[in-house]
Amino acid sequence: MIFTRRIYQSFIMGWRWPLIISVLAVVAGLYLSGIFSEPPTPPPLGDGWWGRGGREKASKEDESIRKFSISISNDTINDLKTRLRNTRHFEGLEGTKFHYGVRPEYMQTVVKYWLNKYDFKAQEKYFNKYNHYRTNIEGLDIHFVHVKPTLKPGQKSKPLLISHGWPGSFYEFYKIIPLLTDPLNNGGTAEDIFEVICPSIPGFGYSEASHKSGMNAHVVARIFGKLMSRLGHDRYYVQGGDWGSFITSIMGLLLPEHVKGLHINLVSVDPPLLQLIIGSYFPSLILPAEDHHKVWPVTPLFFDVLMESGYFHIQATKPDTIGHSLTDSPVGLAAYILEKFSSATNMAWRDLEDGGLNDGWQMDDPLNNIMVYWMNGNMASAMRFYKENVPLLFGDINKCLIKVPSGVADFPNEVSIFRKPEKWVRYKYVNLLQYTSMPRGGHFAALEEPQLLAEDIRLFVRKVETLHQ
Repeated sequence: MIFTRRIYQSFIMGWRWPLIISVLAVVAGLYLSGIFSEPPTPPPLGDGWWGRGGREKASKEDESIRKFSISISNDTINDLKTRLRNTRHFEGLEGTKFHYGVRPEYMQTVVKYWLNKYDFKAQEKYFNKYNHYRTNIEGLDIHFVHVKPTLKPGQKSKPLLISHGWPGSFYEFYKIIPLLTDPLNNGGTAEDIFEVICPSIPGFGYSEASHKSGMNAHVVARIFGKLMSRLGHDRYYVQGGDWGSFITSIMGLLLPEHVKGLHINLVSVDPPLLQLIIGSYFPSLILPAEDHHKVWPVTPLFFDVLMESGYFHIQATKPDTIGHSLTDSPVGLAAYILEKFSSATNMAWRDLEDGGLNDGWQMDDPLNNIMVYWMNGNMASAMRFYKENVPLLFGDINKCLIKVPSGVADFPNEVSIFRKPEKWVRYKYVNLLQYTSMPRGGHFAALEEPQLLAEDIRLFVRKVETLHQ
């Protein structure tokens, strides 16, 4: 009898603690998933001043809209070429492809092209293909490209603000603009005509950098909202990728009475922790089979993030330190950006000698984007955007529900951490009208696959217009 009792006690004690630990893990997972709490309330829109000194120094904000042209002066060209000729190159490791970053040998070919084949004056003319403007908002001169379509009697256009990210610029949208403003000659219909506004984030491109800390996506969303109001648009559409998706999502959150629809090609949604854990063992219980590869197995996705996120840690902590190097060295700047044009376009290109850049891109496209940073000397201020936004990324504003009509274009070669299944996207974007799994394309979607992205935007806007009707 005593022997039987001991066996029974041993059995009970054997499974009791694993059971208790499992129950606690489930409860903890449910708690961390937010299932027991209400979504946070959106913060107030607020106001601010980011110019030098205090707002009191400006008796009245200059609301004028000033047209300007991009100029690549001979002094700029000569200085750049001198720096390129004086570059100190180094030797790469044998057989490493792009796994250590941009191969030094490949970078030498970029320098030769930049020196001998890149046509500065032809690209200056191309930069000025569209109209550029500046206007002062909250103490900063904000730059934007503004393209109005040619309308026939009875036709109306839809205002669309498109926002870039890092290390992109307004130049990312040069190939998609004609598809949106002149759809009849580019595969669209008369109902697809847009008036396109492409602003530069403060500290990027030709927008003045903030002179104070705190310039984050919340502030930029407010500034872009003021820009659209100043241009006479009360109701409009917004679209973005990278930081642009974060900015336009906040516009949808804080300006729902003005944003008719939100379209993004990168999604920042926290994965439900409990679903993530259970799905690691029983994925079919959580997601459709076609979505499993976006989430599981977790380990290789985790290591991809670990290997590709070094820049994020630098820019989110001490951006000014590396900013000195990237502001002073055109080769350093180019290598830093080209590495993203390789891995963020297609992670598999790390296995190629040229990082996929020769076949994947026409060299003038990434160089034009690099020139935007070089001519303005603002890589440091652009990188600061990471440090300013870390509190937002892990704060309540990123957990708020976005209720404006939304659309998502999911490109297969987007950075893995930003590819989220439709089911999880709906937890945040509760009025998701469209989720498109794209056949190809990566992080720089508007520049890589303008036709695919333009058609997805058109389709989404048609749905929203039908909804409003």
